[in-house]
Amino acid sequence: MMLMERKLPIGIQSFEDLRNKGFKYVDKTAIVHRLVAEGKYYFLSRPRRFGKSLLLSTLEAYFLGKRNLFDGLAIANLEHDWMEYPVLYIDLNTRNYQDRNSLESELNKHLELWEARYGNEYRERGLEERFTQIIRLAYGKTGRQVVILVDEYDKPLLQAIGKPELQDAYRAMLKGFYGAMKSMDGYIRFAFLAGVTKFGKVSVFSDLNNLRDISMIPQYYDICGITEKELRDNFNDEVSELAAKSERKVEDTYAELKENYDGYHFCQENLPGIYNPFSLLNAFASQRIDRYWFETGTPTYLAELLKLHQYNLSKIEKEQVVSDVLNSIDIASTNPLPVIYQSGYLTIKGYDSEFGLYRLGFPNKEVREGFIRFLIPSYTNVDEVGSGYEISCFVRSLREGNIEDFMERLQSFLSACPYELQPEQERHFQSVMYILTSLCGYYVDIESHTNKGRMDMTVQTKDYIYIFEFKFNRSAQEAIAQINEKGYLERFATNGRTLVKVGVNYSSAVRNIDSWLVE
Repeated sequence: MMLMERKLPIGIQSFEDLRNKGFKYVDKTAIVHRLVAEGKYYFLSRPRRFGKSLLLSTLEAYFLGKRNLFDGLAIANLEHDWMEYPVLYIDLNTRNYQDRNSLESELNKHLELWEARYGNEYRERGLEERFTQIIRLAYGKTGRQVVILVDEYDKPLLQAIGKPELQDAYRAMLKGFYGAMKSMDGYIRFAFLAGVTKFGKVSVFSDLNNLRDISMIPQYYDICGITEKELRDNFNDEVSELAAKSERKVEDTYAELKENYDGYHFCQENLPGIYNPFSLLNAFASQRIDRYWFETGTPTYLAELLKLHQYNLSKIEKEQVVSDVLNSIDIASTNPLPVIYQSGYLTIKGYDSEFGLYRLGFPNKEVREGFIRFLIPSYTNVDEVGSGYEISCFVRSLREGNIEDFMERLQSFLSACPYELQPEQERHFQSVMYILTSLCGYYVDIESHTNKGRMDMTVQTKDYIYIFEFKFNRSAQEAIAQINEKGYLERFATNGRTLVKVGVNYSSAVRNIDSWLVE
């Protein structure tokens, strides 16, 4: 089967559109049926472009009783009592929220649409009271309980990160609006809220504490995204075409897709990883593996959050946290990890049941490389467009044994330490070195670790092995001495390649590397 005969649903978020126009659909309707059968109020956190909107659209079609759209799908054999309910669908993803009026206007837009359908005698009252009365009126007019679906409930809050007053205003408005659902329990058949993050504690959910959070529940781990089995069952033809295009074996292509797009884990149980559906579909359509998720735009709030809390990037792949940290974002917290995890840039890599600790890491190559490239302009004087050239120069210098050129480029790379980070220069230095080693590591073999606040680095190329030791406000001589005293070169003594020791000192006085020694 040729790829052109199979329509790939890239960016298609309407279930009805997808089914009516013959787009490929990975059947999640058995999970939809289980949701409806097992509960009433749900919350789900998943990264952007992961299929949340399509899931909500599927729920909408189900509750509108559009049985014909589900012909041939799992739910057709599970559901025998199709009924139509009034559905109130709220999508907060279509607007930029710059001030309080923008959120109020967006909510008012939805309310006016529903009031035109069910009655508007309460239109002069507050937002939450109007919402409450719409639920009551919809029930009264149709004789059926109401279904409430909210997509990207948290977008206004995310756009206001770093703006406490605006955060407070949005939180108060949404808290009252969403809280109206709790008082109308008898009028509601089903409610589902979805977003990227979960804002907790004194936040939007304090008045709506009857939601069941299924974000980390194993029964629903695959509710969004694509599993390995779903990939092989539904897209073997696309993978075969991609393999032929790149002149690789089919299994090698599966392995490359796994390396780039798989690896998301949303619960402590050792379950299979989840693929990013947006990246997979784009790779099939373009017949090329690339960073598609990042091309849609990485939220600026991530870089702002990391800089705001002066986070040391060299720690990011070694973090271990308890479930409370992952499960809920506290606006006042100085820990950026919950937002980074819930946004999909980190995922669960392991779980220590004895201490209840989750080990975090990047899910795959696409996310790791894309995330680090995205951060370059925030930590160096190089923009993301020029980062590829800069990294190629670093790698070329190492391969050719030109360590002087490497160090001079490193000085330039470090020259953008902002004055406001003066007390945190060592942390900034470690973050820049982490960015550099991570990106160079795709082209040369680099090992790095942080030991008592100092970064050590081993670089292996075809002809050279470099042992770097970095000091902060000390001397390059001390760095070389430590390499010798610790015997760092001993394990490479019989390797046959040229061994190079590099001692480096970073000076807070000059806010850069002030000296290095090469032996």
